Amino acid sequence: MGAEREHDLVLFGATGFTGGLTAEYLARHTPPGCRWALAGRDRTKLERVRARLAGLTPACAELPLLHADATDPVSLRAVASASRVVITTVGPYLRHGEPLVAACAQAGTDYVDLSGEPEFVDRMYLAHHETARRTGARIVHACGFDSIPYDLGVYFTVKQLPEGVPLSVTGQIRARADISGGTYSSALTAFSRARSMLRTAEQRRQAEPWPAHRRIRLPQGLPNRDEETGRWLVPLPTIDPQIVARSAAALERYGPDFSYRHTASVTRLPTVVAAGLGLGALVLLAQIPPAREALGRLRKPGEGPSERRRAASWFTARFDGRGGGQRVVTEFSGGDPGYDETAKMLAESALCLAFDDLPATSGQVTTAVAMGDALLDRLSKGGLTIRVIS
Repeated sequence: MGAEREHDLVLFGATGFTGGLTAEYLARHTPPGCRWALAGRDRTKLERVRARLAGLTPACAELPLLHADATDPVSLRAVASASRVVITTVGPYLRHGEPLVAACAQAGTDYVDLSGEPEFVDRMYLAHHETARRTGARIVHACGFDSIPYDLGVYFTVKQLPEGVPLSVTGQIRARADISGGTYSSALTAFSRARSMLRTAEQRRQAEPWPAHRRIRLPQGLPNRDEETGRWLVPLPTIDPQIVARSAAALERYGPDFSYRHTASVTRLPTVVAAGLGLGALVLLAQIPPAREALGRLRKPGEGPSERRRAASWFTARFDGRGGGQRVVTEFSGGDPGYDETAKMLAESALCLAFDDLPATSGQVTTAVAMGDALLDRLSKGGLTIRVIS
């Protein structure tokens, strides 16, 4: 894979909200000589996006526009075969994502997305990991707020601790932001498919090799109060700890016995109780098709908040790492997590795969495994804070 491909990057989904922000980021930050293109099923909408990008960077007026439809595997194979890296923001991925993953795996094309859907990620591993390993494709899911701050935050934390000893890390997540329409839709889909999600996860556990000489654990535990901050730490049942565990399984640097606990950090216990009740109600309603459809109309994929609201948003992921008699506290933080920073993380992941000197990997891999230090460096230079606190 290399110069014989017509494009370095192709962005599929630029006519959506987060896809549009990703396109704008690429317009401002692609290096000289980068050959990139927009792909979608509606050429008129793509032309409008291209015109908007040309207002930011005049050279974008010449961006190629490619036909790609999530329901047309032939068009997706053509796009994958023409590009070194494909970016997709077209979700929910469980509904729309597999044909593009299949096309990239078969063509030996690197792939990045924003999926935080555990069932989708597990299904793609079972169906396409071996093909991607054979062709050399790197299939990297969860390249946004799910799950880069945690995957790379833990990776960064582990590197500050001694090697060859048991390590434990606790993530404490705080955020002020609107949930994206795509994330909301994906969550509803996941809630309605709990049994299928668990069944697929079990199938992956049986199929995926794990290191025999090392142990990786994801303890949840009950909500507890942090003695230093006085804040409540509440286990978060997201895809993020699963991604961290897969990085730990693949990288010896995480030590012979590694554990990671993923939590939300909140000030008041009533907030925890109210959030738990609200989530429980949402899960129950998602089981009822009419209720699920009504909930889905509240926020649709492709919708997002104003620039002003995004400017007031932020997130902080703090990691408490311990091992070998040492302790380190690190932080991975930034601005609006659901849109602006997610677009940045996704775009920089694609640029990293396309242009940086990276470890030799293939198949379905995590950001820490595929990109590690190179992506940390890119995101730090891009304005995200990644630092040791103590």
